[in-house]
Amino acid sequence: MHSKSEALVLEGVNSFYGDSHILQDVSFGVRSGHILALLGRNGAGKTTCMNTVAGLVTPRSGRILVNEVAIGGVSPEAICGAGIALVPQGRRIFRSLTVIENLTVACKRSVPRNRVRWTVEDIFALFPRLAERQNHPAGLLSGGEQQMLAIGRALMTNPHVLLMDEPTEGLAPQIVSEVGAIITKLKSLGLTIVLVEQHTNFALKLADEVVIISTGEVVLSENARNLSENHQLLENLLGVH
Repeated sequence: MHSKSEALVLEGVNSFYGDSHILQDVSFGVRSGHILALLGRNGAGKTTCMNTVAGLVTPRSGRILVNEVAIGGVSPEAICGAGIALVPQGRRIFRSLTVIENLTVACKRSVPRNRVRWTVEDIFALFPRLAERQNHPAGLLSGGEQQMLAIGRALMTNPHVLLMDEPTEGLAPQIVSEVGAIITKLKSLGLTIVLVEQHTNFALKLADEVVIISTGEVVLSENARNLSENHQLLENLLGVH
């Protein structure tokens, strides 16, 4: 039974790619204003889970709720309107558009009262380097700047729940710590965040709760601090030393 304090709930979700049964009865909830780290080995189904919540993959069965509103099987646009935003793996910014064009193309004009309304100025305050490069084509930005732009673009939809799929992938260690500081700041602003990460220690430092999936099934749901101290379990489930 899920609680009213949960911003995002998955109940018995099954997703397929063609005939391949990727997500198998996946169930978990994320409390409002919390960070949940979704961990697992390569190919475990983490990205499929994110894409299913975002509406890019339609679940075959089960329920997905955002603030108690069912969103499973509706269009990605409707899911975005319900308050879900995805920062996709590989960033997927519009490389030929300028920084400011990337941000304004995602702009949502009407926002429910219970959500933070983001403006371009807010994004530039959060990411001063994007302000400096606002008229540059996005394809000319560094990897770290492109990641900041991908996060900024997602925020411009004024989400309640932010899905972040491998936000530190391919970034230098200094930029990784910057991304971590940004995620902490977003949590302090009241955002609920689901974080998919290969950097387990990075994810455990940021997260309140952890869900580990293996071959499409939830195998562990645990408090992040408790799990970070259980090195044997982390090694068994994730291969982390």
